[in-house]
Amino acid sequence: MRLLVVEDDPLIADSLTQGLAPLGNTVEIFASLREARAAMAHSQFDLVVLDLGLPDGSGLSLLEEIRKHGDATPVMILTARDGVAERVEGLDLGADDYLTKPFSLAELQARVRALLRRSQQRTDNRLRFGPLCFDPASGEVTLHGERMDLPPRELGLMEGLLLHAGRIAPREQLIDRLFGFGEAGPNALDLYISRLRKRLQGSGVHIRTLRGLGYRLEDDPA
Repeated sequence: MRLLVVEDDPLIADSLTQGLAPLGNTVEIFASLREARAAMAHSQFDLVVLDLGLPDGSGLSLLEEIRKHGDATPVMILTARDGVAERVEGLDLGADDYLTKPFSLAELQARVRALLRRSQQRTDNRLRFGPLCFDPASGEVTLHGERMDLPPRELGLMEGLLLHAGRIAPREQLIDRLFGFGEAGPNALDLYISRLRKRLQGSGVHIRTLRGLGYRLEDDPA
C-alpha cells in the first residue's frame, strides 16, 4: 500500500515511517500542504495521515478539498490530546479516524490496518496523472476526457506507467508486463515508449527516460 503522510515535525514523521513501513507500506512524507497537494494531483494513495498544524495552513483545508473532489481515500488526522474541537471538525469534514499525540506505534498500526481493510471496498480504483486516467474495470484510458484507442501492449504499458505515476517505473517491470516470459528484443520496449510519446504530444504530459533505471510520467514544463 502507498501512504501519504503530511507531518512537518521530523521526529513524528520518522516515527510514522518506522511504524508503517514494516507493514509492507510505501510511506511518502511531506511537510507542507503545498507539497501534499502536488503529490495527490499526480498520484494515487491508499491512505492519508494528516497533521493539522502545518507551516502553510491547517490540514483541515486539505481534507475539505479531498472530499469536495469526491476522493474517498481514507484520511486519518493527527491531533493534540486537547484538540477536541479540531477532531470534531475533522470528522464532520469526512475524516475516517483520528489519532492523538503522543501515540503508541501499536495503536497507529492497528488503526491503519483497519482503515486499509476498509479502503479495499472503494469502487473508484482509477489511476490518474494530470489529464490521463486509466479505469481498470473497463480497461479504458482517457486523455482530457477523450478515450484513447490503444492496442493491448500500449495499454499495458500505459497502465504500468500510471501505476508509478510521478515515480520511476523500472524498465524490467515494464518489460515483464509487456512481454511476460517471452523473448523481447533489446529495443522492443523503446518502440512502445516511442509510440506512447507520440500519442501524448501536446497533452501536457510526457514520458521521461532515466537511463539505467526506467521511465517516469511527468508534467510538461510550463
